[in-house]
Amino acid sequence: MTVHVTGIGTYLPAETVTGAEVAERSGIPEEVVVEKMGLRRKHVCPPDDDHPSEMCVAAAEAALADAGPDDSALPADTLDAVRYHGSELKDHVVWNAAAAVAEELGAEGAGATESYALCAGQPVATREAKALLSADPGIDRLLLVAASREEDLVDYDDPDTSFMFNFGSGATAFVLERDAPERAVARVRESATLTDGSFAEDVIVPAGGTRRPPSRDTVDSGGHSLRVPDHEEMKRRLAAVSLPNFRQVADEALARSDHDRDDLDFAAITHMKRSFHETLCDDFGLAEDEQLYLDEFGHVQSCDQGIALDAVREDLSDGDVVLCLAAGTGYTWAATVLEWCT
Repeated sequence: MTVHVTGIGTYLPAETVTGAEVAERSGIPEEVVVEKMGLRRKHVCPPDDDHPSEMCVAAAEAALADAGPDDSALPADTLDAVRYHGSELKDHVVWNAAAAVAEELGAEGAGATESYALCAGQPVATREAKALLSADPGIDRLLLVAASREEDLVDYDDPDTSFMFNFGSGATAFVLERDAPERAVARVRESATLTDGSFAEDVIVPAGGTRRPPSRDTVDSGGHSLRVPDHEEMKRRLAAVSLPNFRQVADEALARSDHDRDDLDFAAITHMKRSFHETLCDDFGLAEDEQLYLDEFGHVQSCDQGIALDAVREDLSDGDVVLCLAAGTGYTWAATVLEWCT
């Protein structure tokens, strides 16, 4: 039994913010924002539009159209499951976005559930989707959706969170099917994950949860923005483990897929500061055309891999080995291997 990706879709809000505008707002020199932080522009959502579930629906419609035979879209009511793996910042709190997306699409009868691994979500969700399709005879076709507008949580006056100033908005969707080679975009191979829980509370929204419920005081004191309680300590500890952990999950996923680094044709990597992205690419021997730096999109949480793949798919060839490589606060590193089919 083989699991195939048969459709990919993305949605990006029309409104954009440039690196120069981020520099002006934050007081950081434009050269630092554009070159060091790697942000030329990013898409952002207006306050009353482009909510996460709405962006997911738009991306899902594009993925269903991509997965359909000939020029027709795949009917949503043929989906057996809809799974959301995007940001926890959704239309509502304590709320199943997957159910709302399934209802809006008309995916009647589809089980709608959620998976959450922060910015490592795409490889993790793909691994879980493959496992579901492999293990459950009642699931033949599954939709993965993700959205993020965590840019709303960024405080540009807090220098300790400057590594988040690249946060942008958007959504991605993947249709995954059991044994569908005739319409396949890619074959899903194997994955690997690694979590270091010592980072679990290094990046938090201090208020709004059970430890500090929302109140007038939490709003007035800025408790509902992303914060880093000890920025220098997190940076020091992360610098020692991040590259080795990226290596570990990538090499494990490749080996489990009967590949190694020499086989890599493209890597879809989470957006990060430019120097570390270049270090990672050099470490894996990736040429300029074998990766895409997302400086025109920013960091869109677990949507980064889908955005990169959709942007370069016309340049990929049959049989190309593709690595989806991600990391998310918490801290989790994850990788999934795809073999391109078109």
